[in-house]
Amino acid sequence: MTREQPGDFAPTPDLFAAYLGMETDLIFTHGMDLPGFASFPMVETQEGRDLLQSYYINMIQLGRRSGLGVILESATWVANRDRSAPLGYGPDQLAEINRAAVAEMVKAKMATAEVPIRLSLNLGPRADADAPSEQMSAAEAEAYHTEQIAAVAKSGIDMVSGYTLTYTAEAVGVARAAKAQGVPAVIAFKVELDGRLPTGMTLEDAIAEVDAQTEAYPDYHMINCAHPDHFSATLDGGPWMDRIGGIVANASRCSHEQLDNATELDGGNPEELGHVLADLRRRFPRIRVLGGCCGTNMRHMEAIAQAASAQ
Repeated sequence: MTREQPGDFAPTPDLFAAYLGMETDLIFTHGMDLPGFASFPMVETQEGRDLLQSYYINMIQLGRRSGLGVILESATWVANRDRSAPLGYGPDQLAEINRAAVAEMVKAKMATAEVPIRLSLNLGPRADADAPSEQMSAAEAEAYHTEQIAAVAKSGIDMVSGYTLTYTAEAVGVARAAKAQGVPAVIAFKVELDGRLPTGMTLEDAIAEVDAQTEAYPDYHMINCAHPDHFSATLDGGPWMDRIGGIVANASRCSHEQLDNATELDGGNPEELGHVLADLRRRFPRIRVLGGCCGTNMRHMEAIAQAASAQ
């Protein structure tokens, strides 16, 4: 598989849409209990698989209406060894679950030939994305995340997307693990209210470090799980911005701590979010992936698609 930039997929739409708000939507809209924020058990029941397909169908229909490409995300953000063990899942079960989750994306993709679709293995951090108590070395991170990536590397995925990563060594490990399995990688950092990683590192420095330690293997970098107000001021238009290919933003301006303790969903303003993201893409044309993360639903995705496609 050749490495591609998000805007270079064939056929080539100007923009791909990605949705990462499913878990919060399941909790607050559907009233589902997701211990450990794990959505992967959905693939074990017909009801869960049908619901998962409905999210994929909604995204594909959005792409068809708006002329956007679509990146489908597997329900596997916490389907790794440490995050799944408290839920009673062992390594063999996890391998099967990861493959089943990818199979659901493949099923959705095969049902249409009208929309450019890319399938992403959604891979989350080993520890709590809000408060990682320990950090791995890059070598430890590569060994750890290889287990999940290797389980599905030959199952039809187009990329491995490491989401809500909070420090560079883990990001380096994810990229190296994907490279070893022959799968393109995308690295998405989570930032705090000041636009910096939880470690205090700037996005510019984090991207530079990952690229330096991986021979710039990630196809592109992303920002996710933060409101644009938290990071827009840090996007200075320097050369490093050419490596940012996507933004998948939260609906809420609240801090991660506030969101974790919330009893009601803060959906923010979908139209405002759409216009803000579209403006960022106008300022930085290398951005080819836009979408919604925590607190978003299809209203937000519709607003993002409408604002971005109107440019």
